[in-house]
Amino acid sequence: MNNASFNRRQLLRAAGTIVALPAFESAGFRRFASAAEARSPRPKRAVFLGFGWGVTEETWLPDANVTGADYVLPSGLAPLARHQADFSIVQGLANKFANEAHWGSTFWLTGANRYAEPGQSFHNSISVDQVVAEQLGQGTRFPSIQLSCPDGVANGHGPGLSLAWDERGKPLAGLDSPLRAYHRLFSDDSMPLARRQALLAEKRSVLDAVLADARRVQRVLNRTDSAKLDEYFDGVRDIETRLSKDEQWMTVPKAKTSLAEPPSGVAGRDEIALMYDLIVAALQTDTTRVITYRQPVTSLLSSLGIKLAAHDMTHYTTGERLEASQRRDVAQSELLAGLLDRLKATQEPDGSSLLDHTVLAYGSNIRTVHYLDNCPLLLAGGGAGLKCGQHLVLPKDTPLASVWLTLLHGLGVEADRHGDSTGIMKELQA
Repeated sequence: MNNASFNRRQLLRAAGTIVALPAFESAGFRRFASAAEARSPRPKRAVFLGFGWGVTEETWLPDANVTGADYVLPSGLAPLARHQADFSIVQGLANKFANEAHWGSTFWLTGANRYAEPGQSFHNSISVDQVVAEQLGQGTRFPSIQLSCPDGVANGHGPGLSLAWDERGKPLAGLDSPLRAYHRLFSDDSMPLARRQALLAEKRSVLDAVLADARRVQRVLNRTDSAKLDEYFDGVRDIETRLSKDEQWMTVPKAKTSLAEPPSGVAGRDEIALMYDLIVAALQTDTTRVITYRQPVTSLLSSLGIKLAAHDMTHYTTGERLEASQRRDVAQSELLAGLLDRLKATQEPDGSSLLDHTVLAYGSNIRTVHYLDNCPLLLAGGGAGLKCGQHLVLPKDTPLASVWLTLLHGLGVEADRHGDSTGIMKELQA
């Protein structure tokens, strides 16, 4: 943790508890506390929102011949007009190794080559959100939070459990309902502390025993099996890290939120809106600073009264399919506009907004139908020092991973490359 982000609250949390001064009535004390909080550097945050099945390119993508700040917002993005100065639309991006038309998010944040592992038909690498979490997530209860939808394939996402993949290219599980996400973020464990500590000790004991067994067989393995065992040890180290994190925060109560507990069974438009509310609450309470959300499309269509299958809708030409595709785009833009409303309205102690310190990426690995070039991408917020209020058209097939590399540097994360990136994109930097 660097000195800029190391504050009094984190020091007390690291000690395994919170030690707070009484709430003095003195107005002078309140002014002192407020001034001290306002002077603290505001943490940076990153949010990645990915959807499957692409967009209606004729009404979502701006005219490629009109770039800069004077472009006309197309009808698919019209609900975002009040925020136009706070985001940029980027065209010309692609993952050069992407070759599956229905995988809207599997490689979206990784830029990996699925055939990079000899003899294997599927390989992935770490997603950019997890690179961010390694640095920005150390001082929060959850280094990152993964939100998802129940059926990834039906929603055009492809393999994976969320948008996130760990450093070994393994999928990270996602919370697939607002209710589950709410309890994970804000509900305190009802189990007594002593019992939770005992369970943690039991998990450590089991882990030690498994490691001892693995090391005994390691001496007699061939090269191929030794490589498999090394990968296994990497997984065990991940578990050890999570256990250490759980132990660190075990005695710290979860943050409180004014949000009511979401109802069970909510789906479609209301589901996305609730997930967006939870994203704002999680960032506002500093419960996490890195969030991904693999969004539903199928249930969104149902909630809009659209009876077409999501896949069939993407193969639009004219008529009912085209209308359904455009209605989906507008609904998604309306929801995103609401999220930006809340991020801008949430004030930081220094008077800035939550959006000022957050970078938000919204897009898909699919442009439309089965096309994987010119991936739709919207970048918003001031968290990574990216250029806002612009329409940028980059050379055809510019690596999407180069955007992620630029975003990493803007967040203060040192990285030489990410996926198939070719370098920092100065065109994106403010």
